[in-house]
Amino acid sequence: MPVLPGAEPFRHEGGEVGVLLCHGFTGSPQSLRPWADYLAERGLTVALPLLPGHGTRWEDMQLTGWQDWYAEVDRELRALRGRCSRVFVFGLSMGGALTLRLAARHGEAISGTVLVNPANKVHGLSAYALPVARHLVRTTKGLTSDIAKEGGFEVGYDRVPLHAAHSLRNFLRLLDGELPQVTQPLLLLHSPQDHVVPPADSARILSRVSSTDVTEILLEQSYHVATLDHDADRIFEESYAFIGRLAPAAGMDSGREELGQQEGTATGG
Repeated sequence: MPVLPGAEPFRHEGGEVGVLLCHGFTGSPQSLRPWADYLAERGLTVALPLLPGHGTRWEDMQLTGWQDWYAEVDRELRALRGRCSRVFVFGLSMGGALTLRLAARHGEAISGTVLVNPANKVHGLSAYALPVARHLVRTTKGLTSDIAKEGGFEVGYDRVPLHAAHSLRNFLRLLDGELPQVTQPLLLLHSPQDHVVPPADSARILSRVSSTDVTEILLEQSYHVATLDHDADRIFEESYAFIGRLAPAAGMDSGREELGQQEGTATGG
């Protein structure tokens, strides 16, 4: 099945510091591509995979579950660890939940995590009906493009497969019990106005993790897909500063050098 335009996975070979980016439920790498490009331009090694069942048509997602999505990011993480001396994991929405499970299970192999509007629970009365409803109704209304910025658009599905939603619910319940195993430095950025994941999810995550190096930032101008919204630049800059603070200085020098050369060329300097 052809991949939707813009939903392709992205990889960039850079320096010794690597970043794995995890996209959200029914979304695609397109929602994180500007972030990935920003990091790649600064000399980092970047992996932005397409999760199984995503980026094509919702019928394909109906055949997948959380084990498939987690296995994909776990594989990408292991590949980055073989290539880089330090690895960070970033995630949006369900991608944030996948990031947290990687952190819980891989421990010190991950140097830090950045979460943007991370999911912790499937909300609403419909969540309780999922075990039965998924056998009666195949899909419900989609969740994509919750963006405040005029003209903002997220490449993803306009329908949510209920089988996959049920699997996501099971995954988030499992993950909630694993959150105390998360000990890495954590940067969490979330939108007070989010029509997909309420701020309560971020509060719950912060109350459950064992990380002692924690920074929380509010994204006042953005909705759920903040990486494509008004606060995108702030997310990119804060995450890069987070890496710079935690990664060895030598690991960042080549990226800064390369960026300086690019800027010099662009300005004729």
